Amino acid sequence: MKRLTVLYDADCPLCVHLRHWLLRQRQLVPLDLVPAGSQEARRRFPALDHAATLREITVIGDRGQVYRETAAWIVCLWALAEHRPRAHWLATPAGQPFARMTVLAAAKWRETLKGPGRGPAGGPGPDGCGGGRCEVPGPPR
Repeated sequence: MKRLTVLYDADCPLCVHLRHWLLRQRQLVPLDLVPAGSQEARRRFPALDHAATLREITVIGDRGQVYRETAAWIVCLWALAEHRPRAHWLATPAGQPFARMTVLAAAKWRETLKGPGRGPAGGPGPDGCGGGRCEVPGPPR
């Protein structure tokens, strides 16, 4: 695999934070980070269910492989120099439950951050995504 495209929800503070984190890491496999549901995502991947990509992280390999949810997070870590060993462990039977719990916790936190009624077209709201920049607030209460 020579390149991965990560589709992320640009209206989600947690997703934007993780996008920035991924960009700061040393990449063994280059990551293209593209907003899910965007014109660019639709142009690159016309056959994808773009509504689904807004609900769950989706990663596409350079040969058309599609990874979703837990597998998508593991392949993102696999692409990073410092995290490849962890990705290998998370893909094992011993690591899979931990990976799944982490993804479920992130999904719950993401749901809390986005709030009721905020969908992909919901635009900026009181969650820190005003003025063109997003920040991740502290843990939900």
